[in-house]
Amino acid sequence: MEVELNDSGLTLPIDQAGPANEPEATDITQQDLAALAMVEDELNQRWSETTIDPSLERIEMLMDLLGNPERSFPAIHVAGTNGKTSTVRMIESLMRAFHRRTGRTTSPHLQLVTERIAIDGRPIHPRDYVRIWSEIKPYVEMVDQRASVPMSKFEVLIGMAYAAFADAPVDVAVVEVGLGGRWDATNVINADVSVITPIGLDHTGILGDTIADIAAEKAGIIKSRWDADDLLAPPDNVVVVAEQEPEAMQVILEKAVSVDAAVARAGAEFGVISSSIAVGGQQISLRGLGGEYEDIFLPMSGAHQACNAAVALAAVEAFFGAGAGRQLDLDTVREGFATVESPGRLERVRATPTVFVDAAHNPHGAKALGAALDRDFSFSRIIGVVSVLADKDVRGVLLALEPYLNEVVVTQNASPRALDAYELAELAREVFGEERVHVADSLVDAVEVAVELAEDTSEGGSVSGAGVIITGSVVTAGEARALFGKEPA
Repeated sequence: MEVELNDSGLTLPIDQAGPANEPEATDITQQDLAALAMVEDELNQRWSETTIDPSLERIEMLMDLLGNPERSFPAIHVAGTNGKTSTVRMIESLMRAFHRRTGRTTSPHLQLVTERIAIDGRPIHPRDYVRIWSEIKPYVEMVDQRASVPMSKFEVLIGMAYAAFADAPVDVAVVEVGLGGRWDATNVINADVSVITPIGLDHTGILGDTIADIAAEKAGIIKSRWDADDLLAPPDNVVVVAEQEPEAMQVILEKAVSVDAAVARAGAEFGVISSSIAVGGQQISLRGLGGEYEDIFLPMSGAHQACNAAVALAAVEAFFGAGAGRQLDLDTVREGFATVESPGRLERVRATPTVFVDAAHNPHGAKALGAALDRDFSFSRIIGVVSVLADKDVRGVLLALEPYLNEVVVTQNASPRALDAYELAELAREVFGEERVHVADSLVDAVEVAVELAEDTSEGGSVSGAGVIITGSVVTAGEARALFGKEPA
């Protein structure tokens, strides 16, 4: 086994084994997609992700029946309200740059459910998705018979992910919490590193009405990793915490202290040194746990993504034991960040006029999106296309976007949870004023109207000076990606 040395002498083993032979995404046939659709129809009969029975009993029972695949790999577990998916993808890209075979779970998906389970940065093939379901289905049915309520679709998907990771096998899993943390199905792992991204008000009907209540649920992923057979051993669990509201930080720190976890905080132990706009993204310098990492190109826009990058770097440093002057190799870190992709996060899908897609779906995310558009681009006009799910803080999203959008076209996506376009229009008129709001019955029509507005040069503007941003929901972002011919992420 080779080792990789950097100037500080930190050694990192490199696994020379290549990934197993797997079907390529380009090999997907219509038969594969038809089989996938049949499995999806079957799984959609189960409870959805928004129907919660707060218990780990069912997923723990499934893991036991499967031989505990979740214990076969080390993991980095990521919870929070905003920035989870981008942070997960950055962590995973860094890990792959350091020659680690990765497993990744994210949710919800943008276009195709296979996006939720990735090996080495690629969604698993529909054939593998169908195969894994057929293999674990008898055990899921056993859990259904024994438990007070059947397993939800999300619980099944996490079972499939952990089985896929064990089967690969992966060197490390980077796992995004679905909802909350304490009772989330992903929480059957005992992670080496726990990450808490910024916490805001979202899913208040499930997680609580205050930042502190929500933080308590998110902090549920922080657990003790003491070796019961060696009481003299130091704790080996680390919690990496993004910048938080004071009430959230207090709850997180109290939980970390209660389980003897080491804590690394943004703004204290690590952070962003600088961030400047660059073609295709930004140039950043970060202060990590082991020292400074300068001149990193990040192909993502917005100051919030620079903050996510700092969190991701600290998580990877913690995983490898970097710190106190022991840095990761700078060139490898640069490679990891330069190759990261986070589809649906201020993603450019068209030029002239420039059209972006962003999955912001709550006020905190919408505010970060607006700030990124304002900081990183110099559009003379920005037209928004917005569709929001009815159970979200719709007014809060609109208020956060209003300072950055000249006009807005409201519509509704294909989700049954989408707010009716005309109800959304009424709320939008209260925020934007009558003259700045347009309505379209479908996303296709809304994009057409927005592009026409952006291309309107009757007042002396130029098409190149206008932009369109499609946002409001992960579902909206996914449908927009498909509309513009983007492949599943």
